[in-house]
Amino acid sequence: MSEESKNSLSKVAQQKDIKQETSDIISDKIDNTEELKRSLNEANDKYVRLYADFENYKKIAARNKEELLKYANEDLMTDILTVIDHLELALQHSQGNETSNSLAEGVQLTLKELKNVLEKYGLVTIDALGKIFDPSVHHAMSRIESEDAGENTVVKEFRKGYVLRERVLRAALVGVAIKPSQSGNSESENTGNQAVTSDE
Repeated sequence: MSEESKNSLSKVAQQKDIKQETSDIISDKIDNTEELKRSLNEANDKYVRLYADFENYKKIAARNKEELLKYANEDLMTDILTVIDHLELALQHSQGNETSNSLAEGVQLTLKELKNVLEKYGLVTIDALGKIFDPSVHHAMSRIESEDAGENTVVKEFRKGYVLRERVLRAALVGVAIKPSQSGNSESENTGNQAVTSDE
């Protein structure tokens, strides 16, 4: 084989090697580009999820802050309910006693003013008498036989209940009407084992 044909073959071989190297480099670049695209997509997905989680967290934090501010006075209101109960008991005991009439009027005015102030801050009395028993706002203390009232109607209120904005602060303690028993039992109030269960 002549020198010229050897050089020619050598050049062809070099060109093949160069083409092969170029092809390998291009193939590597394509692989790297695909890998970079995949990596970028994964990072973008993580970012989108993280951003959504952060937005949800901000909404939950804002809602919690609003709830906290809305019901910040709940413990104070609960403690004041005891004072209201005592004032109402004092008024009940003073009825019929003419010597303490002026004192009872003063207590009545004080109680009315206290309730008006508390209403400004969202405290509302639960109306129980004559209403259908509702375990979300009433707590049954006894069953009371009654021909006049419908079954499961509140006929006696042992302690008033209160709502602070939309939340039940204290359920009303009530007596619930039942139909008179067939056996002729004259006892009108049954407590203890016959108490209606409810959620407070």
